[in-house]
Amino acid sequence: MNALPPPPAADWNSDALVLDAYLARIGFEGQATADFETLRRLHRAHVDAVSWEIVDLAVGHRISLDLPSLQKKIVDSGRGGCCLENNLLFAAALDQVGFKSTRHLARVRRGSDAIRYRSHAVVIVEAEGRRYLADVGFGDEGPLEPIPFEDGAEVTVGDWTWKLDREGEGESEEWVLRCLHHDGWFDVYSLREEQHHWIDFEVSNVYTSTNPASPFIGKLVAQRGDDTVRHTLRHRTLFADYADGFKHQRELTTDEAITHLRDTFRITLSHEDERVLRESVLVH
Repeated sequence: MNALPPPPAADWNSDALVLDAYLARIGFEGQATADFETLRRLHRAHVDAVSWEIVDLAVGHRISLDLPSLQKKIVDSGRGGCCLENNLLFAAALDQVGFKSTRHLARVRRGSDAIRYRSHAVVIVEAEGRRYLADVGFGDEGPLEPIPFEDGAEVTVGDWTWKLDREGEGESEEWVLRCLHHDGWFDVYSLREEQHHWIDFEVSNVYTSTNPASPFIGKLVAQRGDDTVRHTLRHRTLFADYADGFKHQRELTTDEAITHLRDTFRITLSHEDERVLRESVLVH
């Protein structure tokens, strides 16, 4: 399938992002130019600095996807964000650096063949004449570095390996991101190369944030992965998953959960959000 042209830049308002502040937030040093090495470094720096988290939905805030809101929350306030927030912010930075990129919505699989609504954001980026799947916002199973957007392409970072496969043909063609588990390949999500606009992401955001059927409403969840371990916090339970299949979990006190949000997941909590977590969310 031929690459789709990106929607007009005005559709994304990328110029609203303060690029220097974003680069400082993720700890990126040096000149940012539209080449693969910059793309790889930006991707890894964002994943290392910014976790997937939905503290907002636990404490009763609305998630906003406009660039000024993303700037204020993730860049200025030291928070993480859901996949939509992370990858739309990342794509805006790529736009400013000079990359050609397109935003897409994907269906999360997580090993299931159930048809879920398009709730995950990814970015397809062109660098030095080659296209890559970039995804800084999935959390635990997400790739640490870009993956060539080619059938069968594999990338190994640390203990983890990801693969991109093309399924079907014509109208039914999909691209599937898989991660290698100790017992075989695990489907993470699938996407089609369809042109999306900002409003498509906002519709997904509203459903995820407000529909009673959403698995995220009122839940405290944070996720991040590195070269050796994937951490997930669900309420007061902390999970650790390793590439060899070893899994560990333990129940935390409220104080420990707050400490892990700050240290393990690198989330800066406001005094008010911490108060609500302590008094209303983590007490149950």
